[in-house]
Amino acid sequence: MLFLLFVAGMIAFSVWGPESFSRYHDRKLFGMIYQQQVETTGEGYRYVLTSNEKLYIFSRAKISQDGAEYEQGGTNFAFIINHKGSSAQEISAQEIYKICNKELQTLKEAGILSGTLREVEPKLYEAVLYSAIDARDPRNHVAVWKLSLASGLRNVSKENRLIDAYLDAESGKIYEFYVRADKNWDEIDPDQVIEAWSGYLGLTQMEPYEPANPLMETTPYFKKYSFAGAQGERTVVTVGFYEGIREMFLGASPGR
Repeated sequence: MLFLLFVAGMIAFSVWGPESFSRYHDRKLFGMIYQQQVETTGEGYRYVLTSNEKLYIFSRAKISQDGAEYEQGGTNFAFIINHKGSSAQEISAQEIYKICNKELQTLKEAGILSGTLREVEPKLYEAVLYSAIDARDPRNHVAVWKLSLASGLRNVSKENRLIDAYLDAESGKIYEFYVRADKNWDEIDPDQVIEAWSGYLGLTQMEPYEPANPLMETTPYFKKYSFAGAQGERTVVTVGFYEGIREMFLGASPGR
């Protein structure tokens, strides 16, 4: 008799037990938040670009902003305005001015820029977010903020001011700049400037650029350097000076 009752109990539990236990378990978990780490497959892998690769993409894409297209080895690049705005990983339009001043101070302390250079004031500057893209593989892209002294300003001296700068939208590092200097070319040591700036960006494999054709620049005061880029190509960085307006610049361009 006891055996029959035991069997009947087991049959009843097998029928109604799991459902009852499930309802009890659900009530226990209801209204509570649990975190569980889940490994997924098939997600896209985001390749992390090196500083050399970022500068390489930026230098080739930037010249297309005037409607030109640079093509080398079958690879096209584009430099387009990012109308969507900054992502969560990128510096916002409200933050970029503060970040720019922080980076300018770092360049001053490194001896790259003069300590008399004025800070960037939001009311005097325009900020535009760009995307530098390798069209052959759009995953290889760099978001860049361009800060420019606003045109049409009245009664605002350009002396000792930043004129233009391109900053990495994630790190804030300055890829390129044009500043009205308080020095002459013979007071600027381009080797020291490029050494400090390449260390600031974390660039590697620097070489003197040869030959330095005087016709490549609109000023006789410049010195060029070459850095490893990507796909076996290189990026040329120029430290130069426009004497008439006393403007110092550091700019990146495609290697030839």
